[in-house]
Amino acid sequence: MRGIKIVFWALWRVWFYVLMAIPILVMLPFLVLSILTERGYPYFFKMARIWAKFILFGMGFYYKIEREQEFEKNQSYMLIANHTSMADIMLMLATVRKPFVFVGKKELVKIPIFGFFYKRTCILVDRLSSRSKHGVFERAQKRINQGLSICIFPEGGVPNDESILLDYFKDGAFRLAIEHQLPIVPMTFGDNKERFSFTFLSGSPGIMRVKVHSFIETEGKTMADKNSLKDQSWNTIHTQLLDFQKKK
Repeated sequence: MRGIKIVFWALWRVWFYVLMAIPILVMLPFLVLSILTERGYPYFFKMARIWAKFILFGMGFYYKIEREQEFEKNQSYMLIANHTSMADIMLMLATVRKPFVFVGKKELVKIPIFGFFYKRTCILVDRLSSRSKHGVFERAQKRINQGLSICIFPEGGVPNDESILLDYFKDGAFRLAIEHQLPIVPMTFGDNKERFSFTFLSGSPGIMRVKVHSFIETEGKTMADKNSLKDQSWNTIHTQLLDFQKKK
């Protein structure tokens, strides 16, 4: 029985990367055209959402979203969520219709095909370089001026220890939110670790629950409020994760 599971998991993981490639190859000319100018990004974003949903449904994942508050048309936001899976990117795209840009680690550029577009549409950060981290603020400002929102997974990566329910949050998302007076949108992904963690021989098709929490306002806040905003966001997501665990 264990041998059958190992074969399933291996084929299923390979299938994930196949699903990543198929819509990119099908939409390739339109994707390339959409990244030639910054004005084309909203069109790229629409195709990215199609790509994300194609992967989720192709892997046998179906998502259920609960929203406590809706986005306003002409407002930019700081989107944050817990991070446990590669599928977090796809689920974020499926959840949020309003165009946004990811701030993410530069290592993902190495993924074939995906990395080409990732490099040209996301704000990349080298965690080991303070200069790179400072540059994020300038690039984020440019995107916000274009009417886009920003998405950061504030744990700064996925903990090696999968028993950790929610790691401590880094400062970046909250500094940016205060600097640009962006409402913070905490989101809880309840099942991604169980569905598709970074452990190769693991996972299964099934539900992915999402809770979009009430927005946390930053208007009038200063850097002195950074830690309180960070703690409030962490507590909101952590409490919801515990609640999701009770309802499994």
